[in-house]
Amino acid sequence: MKLEEYFNALAPDDIRLKGTRIGIESILYEYIYRCKTPEEIAEQFLLVTLEQVYATILYYLHHRSEVDAYLADWLEFSRDYARRTTAKSISCQDEVLADAERKRWKTVAGKLMAIRYLLDEHLSPTYYCHSILTTKTYNLTSVIAA
Repeated sequence: MKLEEYFNALAPDDIRLKGTRIGIESILYEYIYRCKTPEEIAEQFLLVTLEQVYATILYYLHHRSEVDAYLADWLEFSRDYARRTTAKSISCQDEVLADAERKRWKTVAGKLMAIRYLLDEHLSPTYYCHSILTTKTYNLTSVIAA
């Protein structure tokens, strides 16, 4: 079998192992950057045979300059995608936290208004009164503790 027959070139920047959706960059990343053996890589990718792993490494060794450029483009794309995804994720998390903070402050504001009402009426802290803002009955001690 010819070496090129192990691969499907879907696009210049998308070379996959034939019969799988696994790109050669995934295999080569494990081999080059994580220093894994072909056997470890074959165990990690269940759909890939040891023969396919060796064919990918051999392809890399025969076409080193092209594959190095391919991997550099892939790594840059991956890092850029990770940055954009992380920024978007952080933005969503900030929005959720800001919403929770607004809800918390609405609750705190309601409690403070009840305390102010109690103090304005010169009531003792244990005296129960009906808040004009809600239908709840407040005890100043329990409002502060909550």
